[in-house]
Amino acid sequence: MDKIKIGVVTTSDRASQGIYKDISGIAIMDTMKEYLLNECEYEYRCIPDEQPIIETTLIQLAREHNCDLIVTTGGTGPAPRDVTTEATENVCSKLLPGFGEQMRAVSLQYVPTAILSRQTAGICNGSLIINLPGKPKSIRECLDAVFPAVPYCIDLIGGSYMEANEEIIKIFRPKVK
Repeated sequence: MDKIKIGVVTTSDRASQGIYKDISGIAIMDTMKEYLLNECEYEYRCIPDEQPIIETTLIQLAREHNCDLIVTTGGTGPAPRDVTTEATENVCSKLLPGFGEQMRAVSLQYVPTAILSRQTAGICNGSLIINLPGKPKSIRECLDAVFPAVPYCIDLIGGSYMEANEEIIKIFRPKVK
């Protein structure tokens, strides 16, 4: 079974300064541990909401660390310092807007402010990057909605083969004839 490399990036001025603990990044790793049967190696970063730092971090995780998947949390709202979406768009060669559309659709079932969210996803140097919201409850709701397509996307871009715990999350791969 392939080992999976997952980048986890929390963008938060306060968490990166140690003002509060980063529970969002931990929530992503905990969710991946539930979803995946593969051994996972995590490249974790907690960085400030600075677009150049976010871009550099995403590029390093994709190019130098060869992460199959990079999941960000935070910085996807409309506030002036919310720049994770712009950073992701700048480093990706292809955008996958369906991820953001699905996450917003699911989040709208819980809160009307989901329309303010700007989550997106894209491909950077063979890594799938997915932007998630900042709250652990919202992270799980969004991952539950989009993760069924993640392993096949990673197959298509040449990443490691992900095997999911079907008792927790049902993934989809087309049947081979």
